Amino acid sequence: MINKKIFQQTEFYLLGIIIVLSFFLTLVNPKFLTLENWFDMLRSNTFLGILALGELVVLISGGIDVSFTATATIAQYIMGLIITTYYIDNVLVAFLIPIPIGIALGAINGILVYYTKAHPVIITISTLNAFFGFLMFFSGGKWIYNFPPSFRNFSRVQLFSLTNPQGVKYGFSIFILIWIILAIFTWVILKYFPIGRKIYAMGGNMEAARRAGFNIFRVQLFVYCFMGALAGLASFVHASLNQMIQPNSLVGGELDVLAAVILGGASVFGGSGSALGAFLGVLLIAIIKNGLILMKASAYWHEVIMGAIIVVAAGISAYQRKSQAKREGEILVQ
Repeated sequence: MINKKIFQQTEFYLLGIIIVLSFFLTLVNPKFLTLENWFDMLRSNTFLGILALGELVVLISGGIDVSFTATATIAQYIMGLIITTYYIDNVLVAFLIPIPIGIALGAINGILVYYTKAHPVIITISTLNAFFGFLMFFSGGKWIYNFPPSFRNFSRVQLFSLTNPQGVKYGFSIFILIWIILAIFTWVILKYFPIGRKIYAMGGNMEAARRAGFNIFRVQLFVYCFMGALAGLASFVHASLNQMIQPNSLVGGELDVLAAVILGGASVFGGSGSALGAFLGVLLIAIIKNGLILMKASAYWHEVIMGAIIVVAAGISAYQRKSQAKREGEILVQ
């Protein structure tokens, strides 16, 4: 027997869309369904995927964070300065440097959101501009490159590799594994840890969560620090993939992350969403972008489609919330 609840899950329909779209794109260009294309597509979207997991947790809590690109940029730039200035040839050290920086900047967001009582989007837009402005002032827009060998070599690590008909090697990148591990870690936190239940409860009804005895400040601090930590990790991935750090390369890419998370079933009103949904949302956006490239469509269409996705996904989220409230009202009347 198939559980009827499956047909009520956003993830089920999202997976169906991914399968249908993949079939269509394969008909247009057979290269789409090759392992080489999929490995490359997943690898190039790990940065987006990691950020989406952090934004997922913030949205479930009833908040929103649009400053994560500035957080990632600062964490990335400080990491780059340290490992190039002191020539630290240890990829583990480079991996760990951005995390506490991201947590610290995330804590600033959490504290401001709680104590000012202003809407999170206002707070995080403000910190986005403040963080980015400080970085541009102190860095002067200077690029960082010439990383130590261990940092350069890490970007080429593959769990296994294959060879295409032209003799070019490709494989399953270490960055894809990092993304999958973080997705599982986020799922475990949300499903099995007490903090996960508190995040859902606070997003569903903050006042009810407060009356139930939940420490709202701690929960909000956790979600924004979690976003900051993943922004730090994502900044390491981005720098390693590109082998250079540009202070202005990340800010402006917030819409892709928000589109992926909302498309994956996270409500802009809080209280719903899943790590699997966020993963599938990122995958769908990656497929759309990859398909446009294979079809040689103009880059401007990428932005048009991302905007349309956010509008549609937000509309669906609002409709689902309205329908749920209506069903709950009918149950109470009965």
